[in-house]
Parts: sequence; C-alpha cells; structure tokens
Amino acid sequence: MFPGWLAILLEDPITTCLSPSVYDMICKLGFEVRESCDINSIVTQNGEVCWKAATDCVVYTPSAQALDYRASVRRLGPVCEAVHLHLSSMTKGQFEVQYAPWLQWTSSPELFAEVFDALESLQSPAISLSLMKLTACLERALGDVFLLIGKECPFLLRDLLASEELAQVFGLPVMDVLRIFVGSPCGLNLRNVLWHGFASPHEIPPMYCSMMVVLTAGLGQLLKSYLQQSELPWAPRPLITLPDLEDGAVFPEVTQEVLSVLEEVMKKSTFILRTMLPYWEVALVKFKSHRFADCATLLLTQLEAGLRRLFATVNKCPKRLLTAESTALYTTLDEILAKHLNDGEINQLPLFLGEPAMEFLWDFLNHQQGPRVRDHLSHGEINLPEFPKEITDQLLAFSTVLLLRFVGEELASVLKEKAAIKSLVRLAEGYSARFHPVSLLRKQVLSCEESIRAWPLLPLPREAEEHVARLEGSCETNACNSLMIKITYELYHHIPENHCVFPDLDHLPIENVKLLSPVLLLILLLIALELVNIHVVLGQSIDEYQQYLKFLKSILQYTENLVAHTSPKKNKWIETIELTHTALLRIWTFSEKKQMLIHLAKKSTSKAVL
Repeated sequence: MFPGWLAILLEDPITTCLSPSVYDMICKLGFEVRESCDINSIVTQNGEVCWKAATDCVVYTPSAQALDYRASVRRLGPVCEAVHLHLSSMTKGQFEVQYAPWLQWTSSPELFAEVFDALESLQSPAISLSLMKLTACLERALGDVFLLIGKECPFLLRDLLASEELAQVFGLPVMDVLRIFVGSPCGLNLRNVLWHGFASPHEIPPMYCSMMVVLTAGLGQLLKSYLQQSELPWAPRPLITLPDLEDGAVFPEVTQEVLSVLEEVMKKSTFILRTMLPYWEVALVKFKSHRFADCATLLLTQLEAGLRRLFATVNKCPKRLLTAESTALYTTLDEILAKHLNDGEINQLPLFLGEPAMEFLWDFLNHQQGPRVRDHLSHGEINLPEFPKEITDQLLAFSTVLLLRFVGEELASVLKEKAAIKSLVRLAEGYSARFHPVSLLRKQVLSCEESIRAWPLLPLPREAEEHVARLEGSCETNACNSLMIKITYELYHHIPENHCVFPDLDHLPIENVKLLSPVLLLILLLIALELVNIHVVLGQSIDEYQQYLKFLKSILQYTENLVAHTSPKKNKWIETIELTHTALLRIWTFSEKKQMLIHLAKKSTSKAVL
C-alpha cells in the first residue's frame, strides 16, 4: 500500500455516499407531504393498477418541456406510502393471487415473491438487493416490449425509457412516471444509486420498492391490452446462462476457512465503508445458502463502492466519492479502472492496485470475451438460479485478498500464514489476463498449432486425388515452396532468444499440395511473433497503421478463402494453390519493406541502444 493511505482511510469516516441533493431526493422529499391516500384510488380489489393516481402526481416545468422531478417525487410520496402499507397488510398468498398474473410478462416472475418476502422481513439490505434485482428484471422486460416494434434495443435504461417505442405501447404519461423512479439522474434514480454502490441499506425507503412492484404489475396490464389490440405475438428473449470459466478460473473453491477469514477481515478492513458492511454480511449469507447470483450482485456493487473511495483518495479528488448531480457524470467502474482521468492525467488507482488486480477486474467486468458479470446481472440478462458458483468463488477469493491489504500489518501477517490464504495471495499476485484480446489470440494460436500438427498429412477428399497428381511438382507449387522457405528463415531471425516457436518448421512436408499445413504453421508463426511485439503498434503513424491493418486483413481474407475453397462442396484445389502463392508473395513483399512489428521493434531497440 502507498505510505499513509491506510491512515488516511482510517481518519476519514464516510457516513454517506449520496450528495446532499441526492440524499434529499431519495430520503426526504417523498415524506414531506403528510396526507393519506386512498389505496382504492390506486389499486382495485382485483389488483388492477389505476395509473391516473400516479400520472396525476407528475409535475412539469412551466414551459412543459421537461419533468419537474423534485415536485413530482414530493407529490408521489403519499401514493408510494399507501402502496407500501397495502402490500404490508397482505399475506404472501394474497399477493400472489392478486399480482402474480400481471407479473408473468417479466423474464423472472418468481422474483417478485422473493421481493415480497424481503419487504415482509423489514431487513434493509434484503430490500435493497430486491430492488436491484427488480430493476434489472424490469429493464430486460421493457427491452422485450421495445422489440415488439423497434429493432435495436438501447443499452441504457435511461435511453430505453425515453424511446418512442415504449411510449407507443404504454403511453407517455406512464413512461414519465417510470423515469421519475429509475430513468434519470434528476429523479430518484433508484437503479443507478444501488447498482453502482452509492446507497447504503438504510438510505432506500422500502416504500419505493413496494411502488416498483405495483408499477411493474401495472405495466403488465397495459401490455396485455396493447397485445390484444395490436395482435402482435409476445416473444421475450431467452435469458442467458453464463458458460464455465474453464481456464479463466484461477482461484480454487472457497472453503470454510476462507469464509471465516473474510468474515473477520471485512469487519476490520478500511476498504469497506461501515455503512456498507451489512451488504457484505448478507453476501456471505447468500453464498452459504447457495444464492450465488445474489452474493455476486452484492460483491460487485460493494467492490465498486470501495474502489471508488480508493480512486477518490489516491487521485486526491474526494468529491468524486459522492453521487454526481444531474449536470455531471457518475464516477463508475469504467472511469475508476481507466488508464487516464477525464482531464487527461494519469489515473493513480491502477498503479496503486497493481497489474494483477487490474487484470482480474478487467477480465471479469469489462473484456468483451470475459464473463462481464456486472453488465449481465445489472441488465437482467442472466438466469439467476443457474448463476455459476465458480464465478462467485472467484469474486469472493479476490475480495478476500483485496480486503487484506487494508487491515493492520500484524493481523494481515497472521492471516496470511494460513495455508488457504497464503495460496490465494500467491495466485492473486501472479494473476495475468485470461480474457484480454491478446491473451485469447495467444491461446488460439497455440490451439491451432497443436491442431495442425495432429495432421500426419493434410487430409484430402477422394475427389481431389487427380488434382494432387497434376499439382505435384508444378511451377506454382514450387514457387510456393521457395517463398515459404525464404519467409520462414526471415521470421526465424526475429524469434526471441531461448524461445522455440513451432519446432521443426524447416522439416515440414512442403513438396506437394499438402503444403497447406506448413503454410498455416507459417502464418501462425508470423502471428505469434507479431503478438510478442504488439506494443510497437503504438509508435506507428496513422499511415503506417492503416497499411499494417490492410496487410493483416489480406491474410485474414486468404484464410477465409481457404476455408471456402477446400470445403467438401467446392474442392477447388488448383485455385487454392494460386491463392496460397498470392498470399505468400504478399507476406514476402511486406516483409521486404520492413513494415511488420518485428522489424519496427528491432529498429526501436537499435535506437534505444544508440
């Protein structure tokens, strides 16, 4: 840890991560109007939602061009309170009879019974977790509605709620109500303040969770009417199941010993804000009860909260810890993990955390080919009961090691002596990217090389035998062989010392049409060497970069044509040799110009020596 940071975190207790105006909006405004509201004017006895009770509370600016969010929240307060008292007075059976039919349009109707249980429990962390899951589920369902008449669903809930497509289905007044609750940083913005880890458990009034349940049921009723009138089919997108991590899983299964250490550490680690500790406690309860998606949801939001605090501390910008006003951007994980700040300065957090920790966070949260756990969970795309324990294990193990960095040295030393913890620390300190594009390409190159070497001879369809006889010893085949030998020896000069890349390449069977096998190995060698020097691309001019990209695309085009020409349906083997000759000529010509990264890297090294 940087000297003094632990002391700074200890001396600077945080009581809230909500800015004064956001705190006022969420925690106070809805309680300012003290008047009772008749529940029968909001919900009928058979559970039908009377939207007029909510839309009449929406206030617009004098110009009628925008919502007056503060005035609207103030007027909606009594409605929300009446709905909350209404749900609190019901049994679970009554709730399911009255509302379950209208919640079937969502991707996870069973979720709402859990939300009812959380409201009944009066436990603040459980209610906040339920509201997170509810907003994610609602976003997914609204996206399905959008696709009834729209083509490309907006990625952000804010844009989805502002779309003409949803206004066409539900009506603009209804959409304005939703925007007050979850669709704008000017309003309650319940989804974002929870999913980005700003709100502590006690800062979310339960009545807003109750209101969101009833609003969701009301949307189901409106959707049913729209589908009956439009006669459009209802075909929601299926939820996804995250694949196994395979070699992306670095940490072993979390044991009871690790859980015991985490329980002790999280009470003493300055990484965790005291107001947020209940979330961590519930996360462990959820893990022990095999609710892995719930555990992961809480861990992700609280990792963001803790990392934001570190970000604000090491970059000396304490105001970035709080929720932003409507005129500024939130400090979210995208910025927290970025290399540079918005003003162009170097972000000190990656330097502070170290490369292994940063690689883990990017792997699990941001890289497109990674699990992207936070995105999938927060947008309601995942089948929660099937959420992989393996991913939650990784998040818990990483969190344990991270929290250990923010306890006193004496305690950290004692805990790190435990065998399980010592192993986790070692694995964390040695972590390298699994889902970065370069890492994936490296894995693909090795897999392809292994696959090609498994061919004793390149298998040919029986129909191609007569082509083989004609092509063996032909001028074009001989030209290919000659070019391959020249390129191979050129590339060998650039293999790093003590590295053996694709051994025996100069002893490959290149005397006939089966030269495709060594050609592919040659391309893999080229890719492997360029990959080693990928950093050099940053020093290229725009023109050099464009030329290099054009060269790579030509190699890609060759391999795609190869797939097509050698398929059983085409068997264009003569054309394949012509294509191969052209591709080898292009590689040799580009190599002669010394424009590949291996050449630029050598130039760079020479300049450095001089």
